[in-house]
Amino acid sequence: MPAPLHLGVDLGGTKIEIIALEDGRERLRRRLPTPQDDYAATLASIVGLVLDAEHELGRRGSLGVGIPGILAADGGRVARANSQCLVGRDLQGDLEQRLQRPVRLANDADCFALSEATDGAAAGAEIVFGVILGTGVGAGIVIGGRPLRGPNAVSGEWGHNPLPWRSAADGATRRCYCGLDDCLETFLCGPAWAARSALGLDARALAEAAMQGHAAANAALERYCDQLARALASVINLLDPHAVVLGGGLSNIARLYRRVPELLPGYLFADRLNTRLLPARFGDSSGVRGAAWLWPR
Repeated sequence: MPAPLHLGVDLGGTKIEIIALEDGRERLRRRLPTPQDDYAATLASIVGLVLDAEHELGRRGSLGVGIPGILAADGGRVARANSQCLVGRDLQGDLEQRLQRPVRLANDADCFALSEATDGAAAGAEIVFGVILGTGVGAGIVIGGRPLRGPNAVSGEWGHNPLPWRSAADGATRRCYCGLDDCLETFLCGPAWAARSALGLDARALAEAAMQGHAAANAALERYCDQLARALASVINLLDPHAVVLGGGLSNIARLYRRVPELLPGYLFADRLNTRLLPARFGDSSGVRGAAWLWPR
């Protein structure tokens, strides 16, 4: 008897991707451009990808979907999302009606964390904090192999907490798009880090300049490492995860995995650091893999 087929869909701002996993092995992967500002077309694209994948594989699978936003606390409607056409829509219910099966939805950062906790860099760890450092900042929490979902449906919204132990050296106050000041996202996402450095470089070029010994870029990266250490220290003091896994474009900066663990003990209440800081095993593929793992293996 074949292993169960797990289908995962990653609904992004520019692409919709599907993966089919059988016992952790990739059987199929396809992607389509995301229809812009068109909910009906987005829904049809997801349904089409699922049905085409199942037709090609000759069998039906479970389905999980990762979305760039959060669900309402009291149901399956999308409460907030980067793709505005999703907001207020019952995406889960609409997919279930069209596909005639249960569907599980989760934030894309939760899917990332679940992927890395299931068979990625933190496989086997009991408590995993998965961080995305890219054009935005997000996180997901996995405990005992399942994403944590609380009564407000905002578990892991780490990017919208303030930077701990802030000082004048961290620069001017900046308003976050959420309406509050100095959220972690205004320091740690790629565009914010580049803007605060005031060197006229984007995040990729800034990281490369730092690695090449450019003094100002190097100072900007050292400040970033310290800010990330402070931000993670507050998580470790509260959640005490066994592993923190970094994903997103900035997670490719090798220095983070040396300097942040060196800096963290200065901000922890514990007498030593036992939490592992790890790069993602599956990189950009973790979101879609985690969506598939919303149904247990």
